[in-house]
Amino acid sequence: MAEFMPRFNLLKLGWRALQFGKTSVTGTAQTRWRSSSCGPNSFGLLFDIDGVLVRGRTPIPAAKQCFRKLVDGNGKYKVPVVFVTNAGNSLRQTKAEQLSHLLEVEVSPDQVMLSHSPLRVFDQFHKMCVLVSGQGPVLEVAHNLGFQNVITIDMLREAYPLLDVVDHNRRPKDVVPPTKELPRIEAVVLFGEPIRWETNLQLIVDVLLTNGRPGNAMTSIKYPHIPVLACNMDLLWMAEAKNPRFGHGMFLVCLESLYKKITGYDLQYEALIGKPSVVTYNYAELLIREQAESLGWTEPVKRLYAIGDNPMADIYGANLYNRYLQSMRHARAQVQVHGGSTSQVAGEIQYEMVDDAKNSGKVMVGGSYEHRLPESCSSMLVCTGVYSRDQQDLPPDQTVTEHRIFHGHRDFRFDPSLTQPSFVVHDVQEAVELVFQQEGWPLE
Repeated sequence: MAEFMPRFNLLKLGWRALQFGKTSVTGTAQTRWRSSSCGPNSFGLLFDIDGVLVRGRTPIPAAKQCFRKLVDGNGKYKVPVVFVTNAGNSLRQTKAEQLSHLLEVEVSPDQVMLSHSPLRVFDQFHKMCVLVSGQGPVLEVAHNLGFQNVITIDMLREAYPLLDVVDHNRRPKDVVPPTKELPRIEAVVLFGEPIRWETNLQLIVDVLLTNGRPGNAMTSIKYPHIPVLACNMDLLWMAEAKNPRFGHGMFLVCLESLYKKITGYDLQYEALIGKPSVVTYNYAELLIREQAESLGWTEPVKRLYAIGDNPMADIYGANLYNRYLQSMRHARAQVQVHGGSTSQVAGEIQYEMVDDAKNSGKVMVGGSYEHRLPESCSSMLVCTGVYSRDQQDLPPDQTVTEHRIFHGHRDFRFDPSLTQPSFVVHDVQEAVELVFQQEGWPLE
């Protein structure tokens, strides 16, 4: 993954060009769809997991049928496939094993992208002392991503036993145990929703208010606070229950609200990672290219198809990435018109934070001039998860969504056009069959 570092350059030219492509992101199926004359070896598939392939631990029947057709008699995939999920409380190996069992096909860890996977390239934070929040093997996840000096919420709570007192049964009893001095926390990394929200909210706010020293008294508010990196902005997600469940995005709403109520300032993010951020899709595109190479493809993947169930994560993200791809093509053309070379641009290795239109935070996006980017990323919305045709107040013949209530993250400007999918299909099998049909490549 080290080779991915220079591929995550952000160019001001490319970002400005995002404005250039705003009017061409979405549209009807008839106007969005490309000719099928390009033939095989030209497209890849990005699958969301929850609500598309499974609901909780139960596989959606269409998913098994679909994946039986996506592999040949030897179990080899016919096209590059990558699973892009906003889940983040596990390791890639574990998620790959779960998918292999549920879908009854072999899934490699190299095909799995969790919400925190792009943190591998954020090496400017890897040597910092970081506090991590989430559930599951958070310490192992952090080390696997490259973080070397990690403190968990449990470690922090044990070191400072007087901080977590909401639950009376967890308060120190007769004798107050001594505190254990920890190194100053330099950044906070939020992997996913924790189990005890009150504990994590209290301790994270303590860390932010004390500039990384929660054992000290707060004398004044230092703002901006220490860096916060958040993975997975999903407000809601679909499990076995009939209605969506709270996601990590809901935890972030609570954290932001508490911090602002106490300080009067907005909580700032150094990076927001996971769908719908562009940096997530850039990373997924790298994995697609690696899968194409493993299949022996020699030509670059020209088109991506992102299949998901959440208009505010999967569809918004795929459309935002499609807009980004158009802007990169425009920026590349501008560079060449002015006599520049793509190698010169690619040599400017840099990370840059781009202000959102609301100016309420900063969102990291990435770009690359080192290889040929896909021409497009089409969004396909299934009705087996967060989105359901039966639950939407829409005419029967309407095939797009228009969310009047913004369920996306605070730092993403609400653009209703980005929630409108290229296609609405019943389930994942119908989505894949439609892609192969239009690409002129038999699925059977």
